[in-house]
Amino acid sequence: MRGGLAVLLCLEALAAVGGTARATFSSRWVTRDADTTSRLSRPRRETQKDDEAAAHKLGSPILKRSPDITKAPLTKSEQLLRIDDHDFTMRPGFGGPAIPVGVDVQVESIDSISEVDMDFTMTLYLRHYWKDERLSFPSTTNQSMTFDGRLVKKIWVPDMFFVHSKRSFIHDTTTDNVMLRVYPDGKVLYSLRVTVTAMCNMDFSRFPLDTQTCSLEIESYAYTEDDLMLYWKKGNDSLKTDERISLSQFLIQKFHTTTKLAFYSSTGWYNRLYINFTLRRHIFFFLLQTYFPATLMVMLSWVSFWIDRRAVPARVPLGITTVLTMSTIITGVNASMPRVSYIKAVDIYLWVSFVFVFLSVLEYAAVNYLTTVQERKERKIRDKLPCTCGLAHPRPMMMDTSYSDADVNTTGTYGMPENGDKQERILVHLALADERTSSRRKNSRGYISMWIDTHAIDKYSRLIFPGAYILFNIIYWSIYS
Repeated sequence: MRGGLAVLLCLEALAAVGGTARATFSSRWVTRDADTTSRLSRPRRETQKDDEAAAHKLGSPILKRSPDITKAPLTKSEQLLRIDDHDFTMRPGFGGPAIPVGVDVQVESIDSISEVDMDFTMTLYLRHYWKDERLSFPSTTNQSMTFDGRLVKKIWVPDMFFVHSKRSFIHDTTTDNVMLRVYPDGKVLYSLRVTVTAMCNMDFSRFPLDTQTCSLEIESYAYTEDDLMLYWKKGNDSLKTDERISLSQFLIQKFHTTTKLAFYSSTGWYNRLYINFTLRRHIFFFLLQTYFPATLMVMLSWVSFWIDRRAVPARVPLGITTVLTMSTIITGVNASMPRVSYIKAVDIYLWVSFVFVFLSVLEYAAVNYLTTVQERKERKIRDKLPCTCGLAHPRPMMMDTSYSDADVNTTGTYGMPENGDKQERILVHLALADERTSSRRKNSRGYISMWIDTHAIDKYSRLIFPGAYILFNIIYWSIYS
């Protein structure tokens, strides 16, 4: 009995141990399933972070990553330059000597030059150089720092402006064209791209054979020479120009710089920098548009000297047309020029040409008047002659014996025009034959001389007008060219 009881006790102990083991295994299995479920339910990114953390704990060299340097804390430029520690409303070295500010300019383009408004438009790069110890910063590499226009508003910069400017602006496409460069020792380079329209006092007394000199003036607005010393950084080499600069009407002869002092009665003396450039006008355009047409009109007016004086419908419209054309040329030239109170070189040429054209019209008026007077005297002589109806070829016996054949021929070709009618020539011969007295001979000589003067006006005009105009051109071009 005791043996059976011991066996039962052993079986119960084994059953208890088995139940405990099954419970432990079941609890472990449930825990593992819960962990798996939680891992599947969490986002993939968090799971990856846990794996990386576990890998770092294990010290795996494969899964190690370098730190992100872009997220490392850096010192701000304002803190590095100690902008908040200084008052930049005051100039550098306030209370001491004047701060030197060097300037250099690179001219990008000369956009336009207007004679009517007497101004020019220029685009340039304006650079300032000065030293502000308040902006110095420690640097092991001695490299500069470059900023855009946002920092310019927080520090002191020279207050430059363009004297006698009408319009100016800083380019802002695609952002403000402003650059600030600061060096470790406090030296500053301030550059900006600006377009300015400034006044240019032009002298048109030799227009269009003129040479104009314009200047762009730079000056500090608030600081006198006691506070700011403005100068060209490299002298005349401080001015650079683009080799591709060209103008339609002008040839750029020279660029140079100068420095002067400007005095204002209420504020004092200021340093002023000058950018001077000399322009010479191209003459070829005006030769084609003004001088050559005017010369042609004058030469066209001379054509009337070779037209028969009795061709009134031909000579009168020709003279009027040339006069009106010259008036149009003069009006067109003056429309594109300012209303100056002095005479220009082109005005002298055009008005002299206009006078020549006008004199050609007056010449024909004189010829026509003398021809009319001559015809009246001829009509009086015809009224005194007997009827010569049907007389085609009069015989020499009808002439006075005192006139030889040579006299008749001479009178026929000397007293009458070359293209005169044969019958009119015969009537003149008959009139000379009837007038025997000395008084009548004087009247006939005056009649012949009238023919000579009327014909000679056109003849002499053919030489005098071209000769005088050629002489005028020689004198004109020798003076103005």
